[in-house]
Amino acid sequence: MRTALLQSSGHPGSVGENLKVLDQAAGRAAAAGAGLLVAPEMFLTGYAIGGDIARLAEPADGDSADAIAEISSRHGVALAYGYPERDGETVYNSAQLISADGTRLANYRKTHLFGCFERDHFTPGDQPVVQAELDGLRVGIMICYDVEFPENVRAHALAGTDLLVVPTAQMHPFQFVAESLVPVRAFENQMYVAYVNRVGQEGEFEFVGLSTLAGPDGIAQARAGRAEELVLADVDPVRLAASREANPYLKDRRPGLYGSLV
Repeated sequence: MRTALLQSSGHPGSVGENLKVLDQAAGRAAAAGAGLLVAPEMFLTGYAIGGDIARLAEPADGDSADAIAEISSRHGVALAYGYPERDGETVYNSAQLISADGTRLANYRKTHLFGCFERDHFTPGDQPVVQAELDGLRVGIMICYDVEFPENVRAHALAGTDLLVVPTAQMHPFQFVAESLVPVRAFENQMYVAYVNRVGQEGEFEFVGLSTLAGPDGIAQARAGRAEELVLADVDPVRLAASREANPYLKDRRPGLYGSLV
């Protein structure tokens, strides 16, 4: 499945303008043969928007979800995107996957909040593994900081995730996460990882870009630079199966030794 990574910070504070960016990117992705477009963390509203997070937060089945479903079905491309989710009085940092026919497939709430900014504005989720079937692949969802916890990604590996999509707002000086950690996560867990970042200055944060799709061989199949960009790479289930057969990490585990981890 060809996968498109939308590296962009869009228009912070403007849901309408960000929907336009998604629409344009979905058209470009579909024209390039992509079956999935992944947008960054909090792409719908912007990340560093302070108190507007609560004001702009929507239910998982809200108006913006309906608009994105229409974009997906019109272009024939699945879409994963980050947004602030409202559930009653609670706000989560969430990401949602919508199929190419506009069906809502999965919604994930970030389980590991990064720094005071996120802890001030969000409640952490409590479901570490969220998956959906898409074009014959088992697609899992995480958000940014979550992928830095090896237990989280290993849980996905044990649950059979083939492609882990990770909408991200990764900032300076932590660019080593995109450059080094993400390809290692893909290798040690024998999966593809699509890590899709914001870019440029936004409030107090400098987002570093470097979005990547890493393969099970630990090599970046595609990597963006530091500017707004749409990059594409293929997730190949045949290659994934061959890599899993050759790599013994998951087969050689000894779970009985790991009890102290929990």
